[in-house]
Amino acid sequence: MVTAAPETAPPILAESGPASPMLEWAFFEGRMVPFTEAKISVGTHAVQYGTGAFAGIRGYLDDDGETINIPRLPEHAGRLLNSAKLLRAELPFDRASLAQTVIDLVQRNAPTGDVYVRPFIYKASVQLTPRLKNLKDELAIYMLSLGDYLDTSKGVKAIVSSWVRVPDNAIPGRGKLSGAYVNAAFAKDEAEEKGADEAILLNTSGKVAEGSACNLFLVRDGVLITAPITGDILEGITRRTILQFAADEGIPTETRTIDRSELYLAEEAFFCGTGVQVAAIASIDGRPVADGRPGPITGRLQALYFDTVRGRSDRYRHLITPVRVVR
Repeated sequence: MVTAAPETAPPILAESGPASPMLEWAFFEGRMVPFTEAKISVGTHAVQYGTGAFAGIRGYLDDDGETINIPRLPEHAGRLLNSAKLLRAELPFDRASLAQTVIDLVQRNAPTGDVYVRPFIYKASVQLTPRLKNLKDELAIYMLSLGDYLDTSKGVKAIVSSWVRVPDNAIPGRGKLSGAYVNAAFAKDEAEEKGADEAILLNTSGKVAEGSACNLFLVRDGVLITAPITGDILEGITRRTILQFAADEGIPTETRTIDRSELYLAEEAFFCGTGVQVAAIASIDGRPVADGRPGPITGRLQALYFDTVRGRSDRYRHLITPVRVVR
C-alpha cells in the first residue's frame, strides 16, 4: 500500500479543503485499519517489479446528500479479478465479496462528497526474482476525495504521443496492471510538457489506441467511433456505458481501427473513463476539433452520464450501487 500523497501533489486530485484528500480508513491484510497504518516494505515484490493490479472506482454524492452512488461496481470487481488472473494471483474473493468489501469501506469512511476508491491486488512477498508464482498475494483498498481529473466543463487539449501504447504481447493492456502504467506516465508527462492536458497513444500498428489512462471516442459523419478491445486498449467500463447509452439513444456506432489522420477530421472527440468521466477534446496536435467546443453527441452522452451517477434519472438506476452513509 502506498502512503498518502505529499502536500505538493497536483491539486487536481483533491477537492478543495484539507491538504491530503485521503480518507481515514483503508482495507489492508484482511481488516479495516487507519490509512496511515496500511504500509508495506520497500522490498515488496510489487514495488520492485510492478506485479500488482488496481481498479479505479468512483463514488458520486447523490443529490439527496446521503447516498454515494457507485457506477457498475460488480463490473469493476470482475475486471480487477480478471487482472488478478493475468498476474496468477490467488485471493479469497469473488466478485460479490470484493464488491461488498468496497461497500463496507465506503460506509466506514462515510464521505461527504465525491470519492475515488482504489483497490490494489499485489504480490506482497519480499523476494528478488521477477516471477508471478510462489509469492504471497494481498488485497488493499483505500479511498480519497476526488473532483474532476480533466475539466469536463469545456474541451481539453490533446496531443498524439511519441510513446507507443504497450502491446498485449508485452504487457496486457486490457488489465489494469500497475507496472504497465509507466507507459501512461511517459505519455502524460510529454503531453503536459507540450502544453496539453492529455495524450493520445497509437499502438504498434500505428492505429489510435487510447489516452494515457482513458478510452477515446470520435464522431465522424454523425457516427460514434472507438477502437476495438483487440487494439491494445483497456476494456473500459465507462467505455461500455457510453456504447450502451449510444445504442439506447439511437446514435450509430462503429468499433474499428482508427487512423491517426482521422483524429484531425473528427467532428467531435472525447475521452472517457472512471477518472476522466466524459471529457470533450477541443484540439489535437494544435488542430481544433470542429469549432473547438463540445459537440452535440458528446453533450448528450455526458449529460446522460452525470444524470445517472448523480441519481437524477431512473433510466439507468440498475447500473448504480447506492451506498447509504451515516455520518
